[in-house]
Amino acid sequence: MSPRTYIVEDNATIRENLVATLEELAGVKAVGFSETEDEGKAWLTENDQAWDLAIVDLFLRQGSGLHVLEACRNRRPSQKVVVLTNYATRDIRKRCAQLGVDAVFDKSNEIDALIEFCAGKGSPAGAPLNQ
Repeated sequence: MSPRTYIVEDNATIRENLVATLEELAGVKAVGFSETEDEGKAWLTENDQAWDLAIVDLFLRQGSGLHVLEACRNRRPSQKVVVLTNYATRDIRKRCAQLGVDAVFDKSNEIDALIEFCAGKGSPAGAPLNQ
């Protein structure tokens, strides 16, 4: 079954390319997106039965992806939340781990690991949270 995936990303070009790539290579089904913290938090919490995977950027048009991650802390165990960011520093990975994120991927060099994770072939070990 294709993971129903919700994306919180404010850059339309990145978002569109990400959806196309993940649908083709990882078999995900995009169920929606948001560009702001408020929209992301609202959709993910109000539609908690409608998604299996959330991909969240940290720097958004409004607000912070960190607050979106906080809103997802009480998700079902089967639901996965990952971060896709240009700022996958040691401190960011540590903070994301504290918020219960399943993996953090750097936009510039860990897209393949994200695809493997989404396809169920990878593990968070491909994008360690405790570097």
